[in-house]
Amino acid sequence: MQEPSIAPLLEALKNPDEAVRDSATHALWRIWFEQKGVLGLEMIRRAQSLLEEGNPSEAEATLTALVQSQPDFAEAWNRRAVLYYVQGHYQKAIADCETVLRLNPVHFGALHGLGLCHAALSHYADAIEAFHRAIAIQPYSLANQRLLLECTMRLG
Repeated sequence: MQEPSIAPLLEALKNPDEAVRDSATHALWRIWFEQKGVLGLEMIRRAQSLLEEGNPSEAEATLTALVQSQPDFAEAWNRRAVLYYVQGHYQKAIADCETVLRLNPVHFGALHGLGLCHAALSHYADAIEAFHRAIAIQPYSLANQRLLLECTMRLG
């Protein structure tokens, strides 16, 4: 997933100008969501709708079918990780985040999620590592900076 077209976007995440960073962030998310075209994007949207309608088991089934049919679709794995995190299934979410990161090592959303899951399990050293990795990609992320400090305080 380390396409030449995303290199400038990754560099823009480090720009002091917030508008430049926001534009790059949105562009990366769009690339990741649209990796598998309309069908993949529609299945992700369907899963999100099912979750919002209070049907997490169908949302999970939809995302599981998507990762089984498109195992290299990093964002499908990431969406399922988010679902698992929301449900409190942190180990499952961690496994999916790790799959995302094997497919797309610069997926700052998966790194953030990985950190959140480890923090929820009181695995603060692992959470700190994940937040450090996310900050290396998005150094201006205040959320990750705050979470890194919180986990560091809890560890110490």
